[in-house]
Amino acid sequence: MKKWIAMLLAVLTAVSLTACAAKNGGQETASDIPDALTILDTVWASYSEDEKFPAAGGDYSEENMTDGKPGKVSLEKPSEIEYLLTLPASVIEEADDAASLFHMMNGNTFTCGVLHLKDAGQLDTAAGEVKTYVMNTQWMCGFPDKLVVASLDGYLISVFGAEDLVDTFRDKLQTAYPGTQIVSDDPIA
Repeated sequence: MKKWIAMLLAVLTAVSLTACAAKNGGQETASDIPDALTILDTVWASYSEDEKFPAAGGDYSEENMTDGKPGKVSLEKPSEIEYLLTLPASVIEEADDAASLFHMMNGNTFTCGVLHLKDAGQLDTAAGEVKTYVMNTQWMCGFPDKLVVASLDGYLISVFGAEDLVDTFRDKLQTAYPGTQIVSDDPIA
């Protein structure tokens, strides 16, 4: 009888865990995100091999630069990150964690930066600053088609580049993290 009860409890536990996983679609929720890099790793992992492009991530430091995947960004030198990700230094200074993914051949083809802001209440202001900054950039070596700025539980996500690459990233981001709010989805004129 004890074995039967133990087996029944094991089955009930398994069923309840399966129900919990099904409830959120098996996806991580925003509160499960440990850092900015996890967002980019999760989205990049959802790409098929045909959808992937020559990519790199990280920043200019040897320990953070990655090949073929997203990388962590050090926030110690905001002016370098401003140049790398085309984000205003004022927004970078408000972050406590960051990651990046960009096209290896030309950042104007695809550049994505994810910043975790120290004060999530500043997301709307920071998103507006990012949009203004990117839209007013004087582009060299290629002209990006589109900018998407999104927010997710204290994280600011900026992605610009070729329209098809930006749209694919946006769609995969929203699939991986259904709580993603699109703040701006605009052509760069």
